[in-house]
Formats: sequence, structure tokens, C-alpha cells
Amino acid sequence: QDGDLKFSLESVKKLKELMDGNRHVNPRVMVPMASYSPCQEKHLPQEFWPVCKREDAAMIFRRLSLAAEDDLCEICANAACAGCF
Repeated sequence: QDGDLKFSLESVKKLKELMDGNRHVNPRVMVPMASYSPCQEKHLPQEFWPVCKREDAAMIFRRLSLAAEDDLCEICANAACAGCF
């Protein structure tokens, strides 16, 4: 969950997979390029398509990706867990 938006845990894991696998790096300055958006991915779960139309899409995707970090248990990554963070 991000604000009033709710997504399945499996879709959030897929989003994180897409974002982690597509970190484009500019070899001259060695920083991640800001132009990448998961909205460009053909395998982006359909439930994220409406997010792509929002101005704050990049921040939403970043927060969701952080929620699916491997070191969090699935209960804590799930929005139903209120006291994990």
C-alpha cells in the first residue's frame, strides 16, 4: 500500500525485480540515470498502469520497491502490518 493505492505483494515483488534488473548506470559519472521508469517495461504488472499516469509515479515506485526489500519478512512488507517500520 502507498497512501490510498493498494497492490498485491506479488506485483510489488515483480516491480522490485524489474527495477533492480534495470538500473542503468552512466559509466562517465557512475550514478544511476534518472530517466528509467518501470512504466517502460512490457512486463510491468497491469495494476501499476494507472500509477504511470501520475506525476508522483517515480516516488510511488521507489517506496513500493523499498517495501519489498529482501530483508523484510512478507508480513512486514505487507501494508496490513502497521508497526514494522
